[in-house]
Amino acid sequence: MAAIITDQIRILNAKNFVAGVATTSNSYYSFIGLPNPSDYQSDWDENPPSPLDNLDEENNYWDTAIALKKINSSDIRLVVPKRFWNSGTTYDMYRHDYSIRNPARSGATTLYSANYFVINSDYRVYICLQNGTTPENPTGLPSLDEPTFVDLEPKAAGTSGDGYIWKYLYTIKPSEISKFESVDFMPVPSNWETSDENAAVRDNAVDGSIKIVTVTNRGVGVGTANRTYTRVPIKGDGDGAECTVTINADQEVDSVIISSQGSGYTYGNIDLNASNIPQGSTNPLFNVIISPQGGHGADIYKELGAKNVLLYSRIENDVENPDFIIGNQIARIGIIRNPKAYDSIQNLSIDKASAVYALKLIGAASSTTEFTPDAIITQEIGTGVTAAGRVVNYDPITGVLKYWQDRTLAGFTTSPGAGIGITNPIYGYNLNKFT
Repeated sequence: MAAIITDQIRILNAKNFVAGVATTSNSYYSFIGLPNPSDYQSDWDENPPSPLDNLDEENNYWDTAIALKKINSSDIRLVVPKRFWNSGTTYDMYRHDYSIRNPARSGATTLYSANYFVINSDYRVYICLQNGTTPENPTGLPSLDEPTFVDLEPKAAGTSGDGYIWKYLYTIKPSEISKFESVDFMPVPSNWETSDENAAVRDNAVDGSIKIVTVTNRGVGVGTANRTYTRVPIKGDGDGAECTVTINADQEVDSVIISSQGSGYTYGNIDLNASNIPQGSTNPLFNVIISPQGGHGADIYKELGAKNVLLYSRIENDVENPDFIIGNQIARIGIIRNPKAYDSIQNLSIDKASAVYALKLIGAASSTTEFTPDAIITQEIGTGVTAAGRVVNYDPITGVLKYWQDRTLAGFTTSPGAGIGITNPIYGYNLNKFT
């Protein structure tokens, strides 16, 4: 039996992840770690390995974490591919029925892989409802006019006659650009369903409305030459949609313009007979494009396919934030959910936290002592019992030595990649704690 994980499930998962970060019952953190990657793989810098996904490696991620920073609801956004408008580019148009049997102009077999929305030079986002598709140009025409308007209803962007109809959706705020714009993605506004800031576009949407009809065959001997027929009904499972059909001098359909968008449609057909338009020897063919559920602008995440999430986390070390070390390297960045506060069953809640052990060194020598990053430090904690760890960094001013305990320093283990059992470990079989 064939099966599919639909795009709508991916969008739902992305929305649920964002909501999970925002809820007070969860604590999400970004973390940095693994200061000694070359001990794991000698050419890590030139050829970093792909992350492994198993329970043993998960423990290693925790062991090698250095510091964490809290991710708040203001640090996460749903994002979509970033596509700047460029003159001369032929864009896909929004259609509800792209598939492997009905691909887009670009060859995309799904809506969300099609090139149907753009961001302009003022960071306004538009969806392409018509790309100049005609029977003579079934894949559309190059776009020549940059959309810049913020009107609620779709319209042409300029006077070139390129045939494009654009629908304005939203403007990316400067604060969002600085945090969430990347090379490949751009943010979608948060709380689209409830925010007053998005109300004008959202509340203008009409569920099951029809904005565009394309002509795929003009027909032969249709209607009366050089005549325009108004209030031609669009039949289907909705109500109220009408269009204006213009016949050219050759008794072919020249254009179809929506005059009333109607509502409640999931499919539609133009009924020429109802308007007493004389039939020709060849009937014209049309594509009635159905808006997304709720109408254009009702659910921006579904309309643009927001199935990716971008997190913003600024990692820096300063006087107010000493937990992010300096003087060493990091080779791992990740996200963790609900880490526990030290020696507690409660979720960590502070903004920044250290994830390593530390020793406080006192005495005159503490200000002049040097520790090499990643070097092994040891402490005799009993007769024949040694604690071992690796240096993360040392601050001679505070006398704080940060370290982590590498599981490979003790116990019966295997040399990485060599398959050689170490039966006489240098520091014993237990990973002993420092005192």
